[in-house]
Amino acid sequence: MKITAIETQVCHARMRNWIFVKVITDQPGLYGWGEATLEWHTRSVVGAIEDISQLLIGEDPRRIEYLWQMMYRQHFWHGNGIVRGTAISGIDLALWDILGKIHNVPCHELWGGRVRDYIRLYCHLGGGKMEDFYETRADDANRFGELAKAAVEDGFTAFKSMAVPETMPLEGMRPIRYAEACVKAMRDAVGEDIDIMVDCHARPSPLMGMQFAKALEPYGLYFFEEPCWPEAMDDIAAIQRAVKTPIASGERLVGIAAFRDMLEKRAVSVLQPDITHCGGLSEARRIAALAEAYRVALAPHNPQGPVSTAASIELGFATPSYAICESVHSDVPWREEVVSEGFVVEKKGRIVKPNTRPGLGIEINEAVVKKHPFRQEVLQRSFYADGAVGDW
Repeated sequence: MKITAIETQVCHARMRNWIFVKVITDQPGLYGWGEATLEWHTRSVVGAIEDISQLLIGEDPRRIEYLWQMMYRQHFWHGNGIVRGTAISGIDLALWDILGKIHNVPCHELWGGRVRDYIRLYCHLGGGKMEDFYETRADDANRFGELAKAAVEDGFTAFKSMAVPETMPLEGMRPIRYAEACVKAMRDAVGEDIDIMVDCHARPSPLMGMQFAKALEPYGLYFFEEPCWPEAMDDIAAIQRAVKTPIASGERLVGIAAFRDMLEKRAVSVLQPDITHCGGLSEARRIAALAEAYRVALAPHNPQGPVSTAASIELGFATPSYAICESVHSDVPWREEVVSEGFVVEKKGRIVKPNTRPGLGIEINEAVVKKHPFRQEVLQRSFYADGAVGDW
């Protein structure tokens, strides 16, 4: 059995281009689907996949670890960068899909079988803009409250928002009070039985991240995500030690070594590897084993396309430390036309029942993908009040 081709198919989905990866074999009808979506770097990732594919053509797709090592270690440059890490991830997902199809079992059965009966999903409410705090605080807070109620009415028992605004490295109480007002509105709207998460998007400095974390601690967040740049792991660790709120990070990290450093510093209570960036399911399973050793929860970052979601769910059913899965269900109205999925989502509680199809359990409708060809994403820009460049 040999790999004969590795194709990429790009599907424009509003704020991002989904990059689907199809690994084709010499066995009739046997191929696998992966995903390598990386916002604003579509052409770079497609090129990286084309480069890496030269290593794999003619190889046995069942030798997944061997091929992963080839992709990571050959060509001198290790696969630590986000572009190459994403390319490796997309191919790796497709290889696991193939192996599941060969053995006619879902991927989670390849990894020891189910450790749970269902996986809980959470949705994302979006974020606010603090352009004129004194006039918009009440409006934004009310909007967050309404969005929170709508999420619960849609069946979710957990949701995330970006209630922390862009901030300069040093600011006064204005942004702190804004975040407090928005989180209070969400908590008042849904009560204490619903889990609320807040994503800082790594916008704050360590100083401001600490202030936000302390100010929001009374609201009992399920977790507080990326309070400052992930490069500042010592500062993230300091924030975690200062509050009871679980701190989450990891979506921008590539490779197990970066996650090892985060765990050794006791920087987080929740690890968030992105399966389409960190090195695929092969590396995500190693990261999950580390998380289990440190008794840290796993909650993968997953705002991308449908293959990423299917892979995250397969990982969750075979991973003890897995806590909850990020869900995108309303990014484009035709999402369900692109993919057929083997798992079932029950609206009440927004829980996922296991996939019963082989591999990742998905099939991509290539004809629908062709209806939404590549389009250059609108690059996001963020500036502080004084015109300096900020973090989006």
